[in-house]
Amino acid sequence: MDLESAVAHAADTIHWAFDEHRQRVQAVTRRVQQRFERRDWAGIRQDTVERLGLQTRSVVRACEVLAEQLGGHLKDRPVWAGLKEAYTATILGRNDFELAQTWFNSLSRRVFGHDGVDPTIDFASDEFPLPYRGWEMSSARMYAVRRVDAGVVRRILEDAGFKVQFLDLERDAALAAERIRQGLSERFGTSEVEALDVLRPLFFRNKAAYVIGRARLRENGKERLLPLLLPIVNGEAGLELDAVLHTEDEASVVFSFARWYFHADVESPREVIGFLRSILPRKRIAELYISLGYTKHGKTELYRDLMRHIASSEEPFVVSRGQRGLVMSVFDLPSYPFVFKVIKDRFPPQKTVTREEVKEKYREVLQNDRVGRLVDFQEYEHLKVPRSRFDPGLLEELLRESSKNVGVQGEDVVIRHVYVERRVTPLDVYLRGAEEDLAAAAVSDWGRCVKDLAAANIFPGDVLLKNFGVTRHGRVVFYDYDEVGRLTDYRFRPFPQARHDFEELSAEAWFAVGEDDVFPEELGRFLGLEGARREAFLQEHGDLFEVGFWRRMQERNLAGEIIDFFPYRDERRLRPRGAP
Repeated sequence: MDLESAVAHAADTIHWAFDEHRQRVQAVTRRVQQRFERRDWAGIRQDTVERLGLQTRSVVRACEVLAEQLGGHLKDRPVWAGLKEAYTATILGRNDFELAQTWFNSLSRRVFGHDGVDPTIDFASDEFPLPYRGWEMSSARMYAVRRVDAGVVRRILEDAGFKVQFLDLERDAALAAERIRQGLSERFGTSEVEALDVLRPLFFRNKAAYVIGRARLRENGKERLLPLLLPIVNGEAGLELDAVLHTEDEASVVFSFARWYFHADVESPREVIGFLRSILPRKRIAELYISLGYTKHGKTELYRDLMRHIASSEEPFVVSRGQRGLVMSVFDLPSYPFVFKVIKDRFPPQKTVTREEVKEKYREVLQNDRVGRLVDFQEYEHLKVPRSRFDPGLLEELLRESSKNVGVQGEDVVIRHVYVERRVTPLDVYLRGAEEDLAAAAVSDWGRCVKDLAAANIFPGDVLLKNFGVTRHGRVVFYDYDEVGRLTDYRFRPFPQARHDFEELSAEAWFAVGEDDVFPEELGRFLGLEGARREAFLQEHGDLFEVGFWRRMQERNLAGEIIDFFPYRDERRLRPRGAP
């Protein structure tokens, strides 16, 4: 076979491998719906973890086949330029061609491991710009009604296509219609709409399925949208509509960067992303792709977004707010809502982890249900940024403390390895500046955060307030993963009682302490709270300082219990949990 024919054959192979990968993803998604209908919560968790590694495994297999087909030409750039041209012809007309482009880029990067984007062998962002606006109704149903009543809500729930019956569909529809009219009245002063639009795909995560829609109306001649999210739970007696969420903030929390991704059987991602963007205008395109499990493409979109922001601004990268980390150097662009975390070359004696162990901790976080409390991140290698965009003091610090990951090449700074995650306000910084009622709410939510993590079999390791942050919605999240571990791997012990004055007055521990030993009574000294704040916290979350709480949570996790985590407050439910 001549080289030209080999390139054409290899382009077909890449397309075939991508198509096979997409089919595997869709198979997992469809299986998740079946698991939801059977109440197989452990199976849904297994499928969620399985999908995380699908693309990497598929890329590895595809590269092995390409190596056999191209032989010694595998690393010839002119060959890959021809591959790109031939592959482009095969994907034109696909309704997921943006994912197909990212797929190709994943292969080229695995073969070459190059810095930045090489437009001769990579798809760049401006080659096929995506028109998200105008596509949002292509994957949606429209219900042309003027008034939202029980009948139209019942039809929406019936059209969702569940194979399990609702326990009381009429009741749920009536309660939901009333809640939607209330939301319209509060937001727009009217209960009349032009139509309800509902995405055809169902969204599954953990123990809930979500119908995602919007109410559309006109106000002073302008189109207005009200998000409508209908979470459905599957109890032992049948399906129930659990809540109606109708504000942008509520929808944003459901699609939070601190949660696992959704399973949704999506044929055309850009159509669904366009719909989601219409009700979540503050979410970046990258975040929406990631929320649907398209993490590789979301990572690509985030990179492109960052490069556009750098090109259109002049401010320098600076050291991020908060206390300096012992393991990470953290910096950001003040006008860009993400932080950049680089592992330092050396750690102080109190940190016993290695650089590779830190990376492994971060990888383990991705395998856990983040329950709305662990900040998502994207891992990048070989980022290249103009040296002029770095504050001189920051660059000096990075070159001194993180030289294994940061270097200078001519007029560029090359960051060999970095984690990028959403910026939140460090909890200790937040408490110093917040009004008392907001500070009290954050302190209370810090306790709930630690408990939620425990219920998900996660122990932060380092529970200092500086390692937690507050989102714009006032939720407390955890973001420092170098000591995070499985709750069931720790030994929670009561603090030994001193047998005599010498032991009680000793500055050193007079009893044996294992590496994984935790004394809950000692956690109180990490709070840094005083007076009324401390008393209020102890009243609500005093059990965090008791061995019994932690051992009970270990027992529940070891028994395989999957605890409910819903991204909305109890008062938003149509009925109290457990009500008939």
